[in-house]
Amino acid sequence: MTTMTKATSDMTFQDFKDEILDDFKTAMTSRECSLLGRREVLTGKAKFGIFGDGKEIPQIAWAKVFKNGDFRSGYYRDQTLMMSIGELTIQQFFAGLYGHTSIEADPMSAGRQMGGHFGTHSLDDKGDWKNLTEQKNSSADISPTAGQMPRLLGLAQASKIYRNVEGIDTTKFSIKGNEIAWGTIGNASTSEGLFFETVNAAGVLQVPMVISVWDDEYGISVHAKHQTTKENISEILKGFQRDKDNKGYEILKVKGWDYTALIETYQKAERIAREEHVPVMIHVIELTQPQGHSTSGSHERYKSKERLDWEKEYDCISQMKIWMMENNIATEEELDTIHKNIKKDVRNGKKAAWDAFLKPVLEEKVEAINLITATAQKSTNRVFITKIINDLKDIQEPGRKDVLSACRKTLRYLVGEGSTEKTALQKWIKTYFNEVQPKYSSHLYSESKWSALHAKEVKPTYDDITELVDARLIIRDNFDSIFGNYPDALIFGEDSGNIGDVNQGLEGLQEKYGELRVADVGIREATILGQGIGMAMRGLRPIAEIQYLDYILYALQIMSDDLATLQYRTKGKQKAPLIIRTRGHRLEGIWHSGSQLGGIINLIRGIHVLVPRNMTKAAGFYNTLLDCDEPALIIECLNGYRLKEKMPNNIGKFKTPVGVIETVKEGSDITLVSYGSTLRIIEQTAKELMEVGIDAEVIDVQSLLPFDLNHDIVKSVSKTNRLMVIDEDVPGGASAYILNEILNTQNGYQHLDSQPKTLTAKPHRPAYGTDGDYFSKPSSEDIFEAVYEVMHEASPTDFPRLR
Repeated sequence: MTTMTKATSDMTFQDFKDEILDDFKTAMTSRECSLLGRREVLTGKAKFGIFGDGKEIPQIAWAKVFKNGDFRSGYYRDQTLMMSIGELTIQQFFAGLYGHTSIEADPMSAGRQMGGHFGTHSLDDKGDWKNLTEQKNSSADISPTAGQMPRLLGLAQASKIYRNVEGIDTTKFSIKGNEIAWGTIGNASTSEGLFFETVNAAGVLQVPMVISVWDDEYGISVHAKHQTTKENISEILKGFQRDKDNKGYEILKVKGWDYTALIETYQKAERIAREEHVPVMIHVIELTQPQGHSTSGSHERYKSKERLDWEKEYDCISQMKIWMMENNIATEEELDTIHKNIKKDVRNGKKAAWDAFLKPVLEEKVEAINLITATAQKSTNRVFITKIINDLKDIQEPGRKDVLSACRKTLRYLVGEGSTEKTALQKWIKTYFNEVQPKYSSHLYSESKWSALHAKEVKPTYDDITELVDARLIIRDNFDSIFGNYPDALIFGEDSGNIGDVNQGLEGLQEKYGELRVADVGIREATILGQGIGMAMRGLRPIAEIQYLDYILYALQIMSDDLATLQYRTKGKQKAPLIIRTRGHRLEGIWHSGSQLGGIINLIRGIHVLVPRNMTKAAGFYNTLLDCDEPALIIECLNGYRLKEKMPNNIGKFKTPVGVIETVKEGSDITLVSYGSTLRIIEQTAKELMEVGIDAEVIDVQSLLPFDLNHDIVKSVSKTNRLMVIDEDVPGGASAYILNEILNTQNGYQHLDSQPKTLTAKPHRPAYGTDGDYFSKPSSEDIFEAVYEVMHEASPTDFPRLR
């Protein structure tokens, strides 16, 4: 081993010893938590366990250079780092393992994620930003392998923005861009495309990002020879190494059991990233995984005896103990005493966590038994209810499901009976649902005062003589106003910068606001989203542009697993108010037809999905969202940029409300519901329907998620008594979602005199060519004939069959 160097010249030998012993205690505490955590899973108290054993000493070294303001974007083996920086206690570790729904008991996720998923609180109880420069930060983990990488890129890029863009209020977010974003990943997960995409993007952007690759030679049971070319990720990435002529990475390699070498390596990585804003990769090799991948199996099944013997000898904690004894830091007896005391501390912490987890449920169990017992005494079905009571009493460690299930089953035996005791039980069940359900389902969207649902509409206003302009100019001038009024706003995407996007909606803005605020990026949609997520988590207001709606599929996993779940999985303690800009609708050709909305809206719940029919409406959505704290996807109409619209005189100020429909045309015979570019076709068709005596009401949804919060569509249906949903998506897609909302959520079925209809695109995507759209998506003639057929069924005399 190399020799330990003193951190400061004035450190005494006793200080030196104390620091090392503290490191050892933290490492041992983490290890004992892993060992006891596995037992808790195998005894059934916890459902699943995946732990950081074998990675303790590298994370001790990492913690020494992890400063206030820094951010972690890691994976589920970083518990030692979290303990080292003071963000995870023994009791909190086990509370997370048990799934305690209290954010105080399990500050990582309030029981919403399995153990090993770590996050800190960026927001206070009101949803406002805390001062992130005064604390050590961890972005909330997700389970999908390599899913943490795109976000890592954005967390690092925020430092570059804060260091180089003037005029931003950095008070709570950065000190001169000195913060590092630290990422961790297992060696097997470096095979994922998201890893390579992120590595390349960070090298291009030159951001202060340090990636630690924990290499224990296995990915679950699969050896590195099946994972990585040359079985060595740092070897195959040598081409990214910077030199005197080319920017790139600093790539470092260190053995994961060498305490002093690890400290030196992390100190070097920190200096390069923090001072030079150069990305660094640390390949931490020769690591072990003493308990195997997780509680789902045993590594003895796939590791040879020789490998297991090597892992026992080169376990990082064992090697640290040897080094400490060789260098007279501590005797074996002293270390054994420390170990014994830590075991006791971990057992006590585990017990305290379990008692705290169980206590409220036991109290609820007693309440339920008392209420059920009272009903039994008045019921003719006492014998059956008594069995429910006894069954519940026999459960020594109940879950809330057991308690509530017993109460609800009791009501089955009270049907037709009336008593104050029954009423009390019914009231208790309702109250229980109201109090307990949010523990498992709150904060899918923002619950703060900055929720987009609180935003009020501000209508566009116009001069007496208003110029008709290409609609792209409304978007362009609105973005100009945004960047002028919001110093922390920035936009980036393919072709967004130099040429001002493919439709010139950003024309001239890069020259005006600079390449960091209006930026071109490579063809890499997942990390475009990641840039936006990370920067939004650090207080900036990014707009991530995906060139076309179809290309969003490349980024859908990140949107679904990371961005959409962020507020939910942290119970409102982190947020990323990212705006995703794209364009689509009514296009031609398989790959540009924009027909995936049914999939998108069901995969990204937690993100608002906004579908404006023109550029004025789209601009209003941007203005609304920049005053809110939630993520949203805005889909502009690609075939609308060159259409003429009136230029408002309050650019940058008007706001389109989220979750509110607009009645484009009033009518009395049938309600037609749609969105986006299809609205223009429906508007024209509605005029043609008037010629044959059919007065259609036309409604623009505007917002798919959320949908018609005021239930205005059902008010229209109650007037017309007929409904048709017209959609460019495939059958069963967005139209099915809209119909379900109207019929089931709004109870629109009770007002219908005719069968509700959907008119959608064909099951395929459009063929390329002028006629592709006509034969694949609803045309004016399709709409006319479908509406006419509904009216024919209602009144064959007035509306004889067309064909």
